[in-house]
Amino acid sequence: MKKEQLGQLIIASEDMLYRVAKTLLFNDDDCADAIQEAIVKAFSGLHALRQDAYAKTWLTRILINECYAIMRREKRIVSLEDYMQEGAAADSADYSDLYEAIGHLPEDARLAVTLYYIEGYSVKEIAGMTDTTESAIKNRLARARARMKSDLEMTV
Repeated sequence: MKKEQLGQLIIASEDMLYRVAKTLLFNDDDCADAIQEAIVKAFSGLHALRQDAYAKTWLTRILINECYAIMRREKRIVSLEDYMQEGAAADSADYSDLYEAIGHLPEDARLAVTLYYIEGYSVKEIAGMTDTTESAIKNRLARARARMKSDLEMTV
């Protein structure tokens, strides 16, 4: 893949990159930092991409690693309950009940749901991105669906 093609992929994947980053990092500034770092690493590590067909998955994996790096570096791993209590609930007031239900999921389930349902990745691709098994991803999705169903039923 050439740098021009990677640039086009990044531009086409702009919304997806933001949604994935927002799934892990609640702060927009942190999301922007993670996306910037992922883009820089993607351009500098372009030679490591073996098959062009997996470029989007490869880019997403770089972004996920950057999100985790920011979380570790800033030691800002805060539970959702603490986050909501700090007044950040007002920021999510524009989101639908579905996005709020996704926000209440544990981090690993939230990432699996976002990648599978919103971004359209397969279970196999998600397992590869997150270094877990396909059955673990299927279990996370099943638990997430059950929890979201009960959360959404309570809001109705």
